Amino acid sequence: MRKKLISIALCVTIVAGVLAGCGNKATEKKEGDVTTLTMWMPPLDSDTKGNFGKLLENFEKENNCEVDIELIPWDTYEEKWSAALSGGESPDIGYLYAEMYANYIASGTVEELSSYLTEQDYDEYLYLDQGKMMGGQYGMPIMTGVPFVLFYNKDILNDLGEKAPETWEDFARIAKEATQDTDGDGKIDQYGYAVGLNSGDMSNLYMLNAYIYSWLWQAGGDIYNDDYKSVRFNDEQGVKAIDFFTSLKDYMPENVLSLAGTDAFSTIFGQGKAAFGVARSSQNQKEKFDSTYPDLNWGYVTSLKGEQYGTFGASDCLSIMSSSEHKELAMELIKYICGAEFMTEYHKLAPGAPLTKSEAYAGEPEMERIVTEDRDKWRGVQVGPCGSEILENYASEIQAVMEGKKDTKQALKDAADFANGVLDEYWEEHNS
Repeated sequence: MRKKLISIALCVTIVAGVLAGCGNKATEKKEGDVTTLTMWMPPLDSDTKGNFGKLLENFEKENNCEVDIELIPWDTYEEKWSAALSGGESPDIGYLYAEMYANYIASGTVEELSSYLTEQDYDEYLYLDQGKMMGGQYGMPIMTGVPFVLFYNKDILNDLGEKAPETWEDFARIAKEATQDTDGDGKIDQYGYAVGLNSGDMSNLYMLNAYIYSWLWQAGGDIYNDDYKSVRFNDEQGVKAIDFFTSLKDYMPENVLSLAGTDAFSTIFGQGKAAFGVARSSQNQKEKFDSTYPDLNWGYVTSLKGEQYGTFGASDCLSIMSSSEHKELAMELIKYICGAEFMTEYHKLAPGAPLTKSEAYAGEPEMERIVTEDRDKWRGVQVGPCGSEILENYASEIQAVMEGKKDTKQALKDAADFANGVLDEYWEEHNS
């Protein structure tokens, strides 16, 4: 999903604005006895406001309320939130993604939701654990189940006498075997691993989402230490992950540094010129590939096995803003939107994974295992302070390794020194 991530160097500016603001402006609007709940969200489909509006009519009648949805474009989403909160304005409910949460949690802008949830809720809603961040339950996942997965070309693997890889060793062996000059002109024209490290028209963190997080998590690593006061991506597991990724460079396109990640998938893997490619999955994957890559004979692996499984899947959430005057009703609305009645109908318009036990899977049979047997193999990024700033620098240091400017240990040390310096400043401000 496209997201323009801004630096969260304004780690503290939001706090002052929110605390000094005049409360939740949105909930001051009432018409008679009808309560107005406001919700800010990005466009999730071609007519999100219209589609949500129709599906919320029963809820509005039953609860004598009006749901006022404000759509904010993806490319200005985080900026809009930061500016509004700094000015003391906020909705009742917000659609937030991982990189937005840390500062809002620290500033008390988002409500901790544990007291609004029951044991039955934790049993019914399948992804509530992915709304737990920095020691609390701050979100309820609404958009999930479409992780990045490793697609493979069945024809290339069959020609090599190989089957779908299960481990790092399988992957490296097949990628090496698949990298070939197939027409005999002295140039490689079939690659093992279709990678592009240029962000192109995507977020500048696309390379982490598509490639790096999977290797880091599979190696047993992560971004932050448990106290969120320092990072750990430069530990033994973190070094192992980047060393393995860079060891695969010979099996990547020669223009890997300038090639956009999405273009690597569409123009190389999609055209049958690579054994492996990484892209976000979809519940209607076959339909999409049949129209875009009709000659591609493909399969997928949700996650390879290193020390453990792991691949990135967005867990965008709905959250209650602390300034809301109608928190109980806001929680009921969130539960309704994420519940079976609403999502069964909405997923007919915009395919997605069932969010509850009560909602039936409605996608293609080939993709169902992502949200059933493979559900524990993918996860969202670890939420921590100043995330975008730290992750952007981490990505740039990995780029330096791929360019041959630094070795892995030095690059990760430099990235960790930068991150820990930012975190020292952050915690000094928040502990004062």
